[in-house]
Amino acid sequence: MIKILFVCLGNICRSPTAEGVFRHKLNQVGIRDGYLENIYIDSAGTGAYHTGHAPDIRAQQTAQNYGVDLSKLKARQITRQDFNDYDYILAMDRDNISNMKRMCPKDQQQKIKLFLEYSKNYPTISEVPDPYTGEREDFEYVYNIIDQGSSDLLEYFLNHYALSQ
Repeated sequence: MIKILFVCLGNICRSPTAEGVFRHKLNQVGIRDGYLENIYIDSAGTGAYHTGHAPDIRAQQTAQNYGVDLSKLKARQITRQDFNDYDYILAMDRDNISNMKRMCPKDQQQKIKLFLEYSKNYPTISEVPDPYTGEREDFEYVYNIIDQGSSDLLEYFLNHYALSQ
């Protein structure tokens, strides 16, 4: 089983959007995720600011406009165990990579990468900006980056793993 964890600061904007969008894209090609499947995805934050809360309403509304439901997701903070449990830990920005590397065992740090590292469509940006203090259009911009990045990530997984469809 391939386990993927999307990570941002508070786990209410970028990483739950990435979780929801990537799950949606998997479902569109007939791949289900979960403990009884061959892929499992989740999201977390490096901070505990919003633990237990649903994603930001602006993130939910933006995703819903594209048919992606984030309403059932709940924020959680990344744990030391996550570094052992997940194969890919994909951060939205370098600050979150720095935060994770401080708590991650040395032998697991190779799992931590930038989410956009797998994107061939964003050669000039490497980080997904945080829309939290912005306006609705900032959430739309971030959604579009995550949507394209998720398409590229899905293509990577389809080319590198035998995922049943």
